[in-house]
Amino acid sequence: MLIVMAVCGIDQCSLIQCSEQGIVSVAARIEVCTILPSKVTKSEREKFVIRWSRRGEAVFHPECWQMVITSARARNKKNMKVKFLSAAEKLMVKEAAKTAERHDSKEAFEREAARIAEILKSSKHCVTFTGAGISTSAGIGDYRGKSGKWTEDARAVVRLDTGDSPSGSLSDSDDNIDEEQSGVPYEDLRPTYTHEALCKLMELGYIKYIISQNCDGLHVLSGVPEKQLSELHGNVFKEKCDRCGQIYERASYVLNDPLSHYFEELQDQGMTRMTKPDYVKQCNTCGLCHYTGRKCEQKGCRGYLHDTIINFGDELDQSILDRATEHAKLSDVMMCLGSTMTVTPACHLVEMGQQPLKLIICNRQKTALDDICLEMDSEMKQPRGSRVFGDCDLLMREVMRHLLSADELTTWDNEKMKRMAQYDKQRKS
Repeated sequence: MLIVMAVCGIDQCSLIQCSEQGIVSVAARIEVCTILPSKVTKSEREKFVIRWSRRGEAVFHPECWQMVITSARARNKKNMKVKFLSAAEKLMVKEAAKTAERHDSKEAFEREAARIAEILKSSKHCVTFTGAGISTSAGIGDYRGKSGKWTEDARAVVRLDTGDSPSGSLSDSDDNIDEEQSGVPYEDLRPTYTHEALCKLMELGYIKYIISQNCDGLHVLSGVPEKQLSELHGNVFKEKCDRCGQIYERASYVLNDPLSHYFEELQDQGMTRMTKPDYVKQCNTCGLCHYTGRKCEQKGCRGYLHDTIINFGDELDQSILDRATEHAKLSDVMMCLGSTMTVTPACHLVEMGQQPLKLIICNRQKTALDDICLEMDSEMKQPRGSRVFGDCDLLMREVMRHLLSADELTTWDNEKMKRMAQYDKQRKS
């Protein structure tokens, strides 16, 4: 399921007790989203110390969020820096903490972008590791963020348990918001600034290889050569013959979701009214169906085509993993964009590079590898890597300003419409 990114739309600190109030786009901030109680009376709402939006979103100065979360976890009132935080709102804050997204200031972005550019210039084999965060601006939600699939699924659980919208009674004055997220056809997605920047940096030799956890096909569409890319979790535009192994790249989404629904209904309900085609087989590992409903086009081959997607329980394609491992071990710089690096075995590739490891991470949530980015270089007297919290597109715009001359950057930017037209042609062919 695809999730359309939601925008918080709050321009002031959500903590009512905050003395500064204003939050501007260039300042550091924390954005969160909670699950609102299904029933909130007007009197209870008036006692909240946080201005929650109708969808349960809030934004804070980093120091204000620290006070809020510390107070929510305090065992006695003496340790609560935020006064009048009710038991109900404490639970909301703790739920919000699971989705917290951090955004560094514009000043921090500019400083780190300059350092990252220098790291890339001195690198001999930079590998980029990408996750869902680089595709959010294309229209695909991430997983754990405030607008991610995990958060939306949690909302759905509340709706199922209570029969109510979890966010329908917080503010009488808010505009009505459709709680159901719309699906976005994969064919309509186009490469983001980050996708295009990575392709350009690969063309210029700054990046040697890309390892991606994404299956949206946007790296390929942006022009990244297949030989310099490992799509660990597959590609929704590719299918493979189960007999001869021939790969077919299509202009449209290849998964046959109704066939997987056949097995899902059997598992969930014990029965289904769907008719099972003879060629359909249930996957032994994920329990779904990978067959797309088409046959191999190679002469003399009677094989059936199946998708290349790695579902939970499936094993990674060994040849793709082997290429990724080879380049991960060769890397002298590993640049991780839009990933929390928690999905195995993909995340293990990040630490396979040459030692001492130079690690660059940009996303909006903490990771277990953040400290590696900040390990000091004894000779340079500065961190070997870089840790940036925020949107990948914003960072890459700054990085490109340091790696391309003003004329080169202008020319490249002016060619964007031409590139978009080419993407449209590829997806509609």
